Amino acid sequence: MSFRRFALLTLCVVLTACSKINQENYARLQAGMSKAAVEQLLGAPTECSGALGMSSCTWGDERSFISVQYAADKVVMYSGQGLK
Repeated sequence: MSFRRFALLTLCVVLTACSKINQENYARLQAGMSKAAVEQLLGAPTECSGALGMSSCTWGDERSFISVQYAADKVVMYSGQGLK
């Protein structure tokens, strides 16, 4: 195996292992947490939308994600799929 291939494979493994979208961080979420506290735990969201004091943010992709719903920037509901 060439050094370049080995380095790329190592980088992929490291990036996957460092993902904040995992079961451990999902278990740390709690109703009432501030939006800032969630972003400190999970990082910047992949996407957000909302209106009238309600918002929803998602971290991850279609296979593995955490979704958090907020009212007045406080967690009211959250869900996850494909977490390891």
